[in-house]
Amino acid sequence: MAKSKLTLFIFFYFAVLYTVKLAAADQNNEPFVGVNIGTDVTNLLSPTELVSFLQVQKITHVRLYDADQDILKALSKTKIRVIISVPNNQLLAIGSSNTTAASWIGRNVVAYYPETVITAIAVGDEVLTTVPSSAPILIPAIESLYSALVAANLHTQIKISTPHAASIVLDPFPPSQAFFNQSLSSVMLPLLQFLSKTGSPLMMNLYPYYVFMQNKGVVPLDNALFKPLTPSKEMVDPNTLLHYTNVIDAMIDAAYFSMKNLNVTDVVVLVTESGWPSKGDSKEPYANIDNGDTYNSNLIKHVLDHGGTPFHPEITSSVYIYELFNEDLRSPPVSEANWGLFNANTTPVYLLHVSGSGTFLANDTTNQTYCIAMDGVDSKTLQAALDWACGPGRANCSEIQPGEACYQPNNVKGHASYAFDSYYQKEGRTSGSCDFKGVAMITTTDPSHGSCIFPGSKKISNKTKAIANTTQTSDAAADHRLRRRFITLRGNQMSATTNALAFSILLLIIPFMIIC
Repeated sequence: MAKSKLTLFIFFYFAVLYTVKLAAADQNNEPFVGVNIGTDVTNLLSPTELVSFLQVQKITHVRLYDADQDILKALSKTKIRVIISVPNNQLLAIGSSNTTAASWIGRNVVAYYPETVITAIAVGDEVLTTVPSSAPILIPAIESLYSALVAANLHTQIKISTPHAASIVLDPFPPSQAFFNQSLSSVMLPLLQFLSKTGSPLMMNLYPYYVFMQNKGVVPLDNALFKPLTPSKEMVDPNTLLHYTNVIDAMIDAAYFSMKNLNVTDVVVLVTESGWPSKGDSKEPYANIDNGDTYNSNLIKHVLDHGGTPFHPEITSSVYIYELFNEDLRSPPVSEANWGLFNANTTPVYLLHVSGSGTFLANDTTNQTYCIAMDGVDSKTLQAALDWACGPGRANCSEIQPGEACYQPNNVKGHASYAFDSYYQKEGRTSGSCDFKGVAMITTTDPSHGSCIFPGSKKISNKTKAIANTTQTSDAAADHRLRRRFITLRGNQMSATTNALAFSILLLIIPFMIIC
């Protein structure tokens, strides 16, 4: 009898382990938003500073355009998941030699995994369209790297694929008529077969911005930006009667239909790049802060709310936003240097509106930000902006008058910062309210000092402890409401995981009840 009880206990024990493993896998399969990290940046943060910044911003997935060893070291033990890349100029060597491929895996993967959570290897970038001469070597390079992963017993943990430009898909709308450029069939078919066999994603760089710019008058701007549309403005696929309310869903489905035309139906699309520039020259008037904010904010919501696509509502593609920082060293046009969510000094280019859609990015309207004068601006220009803020802008400038709390330091920059922040907070921290003709910037660091408390500060005066206690209570209540809101919004997404864990606990209890 005791032996049978022990056998039963062992059975239940392993059932619990299996169920917990399933629950963890379910959680890991949740769609996510990551960021691309380009390095054409003056005074780029050190690897340690970069990783600390990622952690502060709650960024959990990143893509590198190489396999920078210092960054990989800095990512160790952080649980931040990273895609590393083989630059295009290394494809020939790796595709021509299994030894070189094995050496690359040993140097850039085995040396860091699992302390640094490498999830995938992107082999080249848009090889078929930017360096077509390297197309014949792409599949051999991928297979050589995969063989090296197999030898290291890492092939189930780390996926291998290659990012493509959207232009490899021809006739993309309606999506049901889309197909891969047939001149690329000798590469695409074996690639898709490899991705299917290894459970790897089809990596696509998808930019509704360029679709809109190339099809103005046909594609509505609102459709590109995820803005609500009237039914008459929705794009309808005449073959499937599926309605498309945004451009990126149509682009993703075009890739799915293109794969289907090659009889591949079990490969998931991973969007390795997507974004919208915040600044452009006269030829790119739609590259501006408001559109960049709107696109990326709505993209994040779409992913974290499990938006799916009309063709595959059950599958939500994860997305890497292009990109983390504005790359000021990029060549013209102006937009090339202005795809970032942040400036090189880590101040946000704009405030994303993603509160309630998850915990991705501290750079959103749930966090306190301030508007201050930029460094290095001449006093005359600052004075003009200060005069406007305190005059037509109707900022509250009483605290920077002689004898008041924010009069010191008595200089234009200090007074301008206070006036700018007063205006910015009064306007509800909306996009464009911290500009002042380019002399102001947004910061997450409270500029209050001494007895000078800036308008947007969460600091409180010590006039009475009662006021302090009341404020703290209301802040705690607000935090509680935010947490409750987050739990409610994510409830459906986590239900499978929660149910599995609950079942695990039940299985763990039953044996003890039987034995006892």
